[in-house]
Order: sequence, then C-alpha cells, then structure tokens
Amino acid sequence: MAFTPHQLKKYMQFWPPFLGAGIKVKEFADDGSRVVVTHRLGKFTQNAVGTAFGGTIMSMTDPFYMLASMARLGREYNVWDVKAEVEFVKPGRGTISADMRIDDETYELIKEKTAGGDKYLHWFETAVTDEEGDTVAKVRRQVYYRRKKR
Repeated sequence: MAFTPHQLKKYMQFWPPFLGAGIKVKEFADDGSRVVVTHRLGKFTQNAVGTAFGGTIMSMTDPFYMLASMARLGREYNVWDVKAEVEFVKPGRGTISADMRIDDETYELIKEKTAGGDKYLHWFETAVTDEEGDTVAKVRRQVYYRRKKR
C-alpha cells in the first residue's frame, strides 16, 4: 500500500468526496482491525427532507474494508471492493457513525482461503448508527482477495 493507515486518516479528511459530504475518519488502526468514520448533518450536507443522503451513508464505508485489508495483508495480496448493499432503517439525523472492524480470525480465514492462489470473496457488515446508538442503515460490502503470484 502506498500510504500508511495514519497517512490515510489524515489524507481522507481532505479527499474531495469526503470533504464535500462532511465525512470524517476518526480512527484507522495501524493493524487494519478498525476504522471509525462519522458524518455530521449540516445545512450543506442534508438532502431535501433534512436527513443524510443515502449516497453519503454508502460512502462512509467505501473504501475502508479494502484499505484496512491492504494495510494488514501488505503487497502480497490483490484486494478490491466488488459489491455493496444497503438497507436504510431510519432517517439519519445529527451525527452518524460507521464502526468497521476486521478481527484476526477473519484475516486468518482470508489467508487460508487464498493460500493456494485462489480468489476469495468475503462479505463485511456494518451498522451505521446515530448518536443514540440506533441503527440508521445496515451496509454490506464484498471484498475480493487473491494472493499474488510470486
């Protein structure tokens, strides 16, 4: 990966799509185990009915499973986002958060499934929550993994 998690956290604050949408990276663990992202609803970041845009909610989780995996697995793997799904549960008001985690067991599974050079597709699930802890949306992202040929 060309950037460290620390550098990505800083850079993503000024990445035009996130800057314009009001998305902030609050945490990016060096070991690729956790990324926390928030969005604060404001005059310029709300939709026509005064809630978070659906696209903003999807953007909050993109591309963090891929980037966290790249930080953890290193240059020996091809890693790509390939699919995403969202279920909107309730309107997003105030500050909403996405807490994305990848545990050690998942990384071990990825290594096991790709050890022979095969591709592996893994689904990750994240709840986007409001300040009260209520679920605003359920986001699923599928990530492609393949160990590079030596």
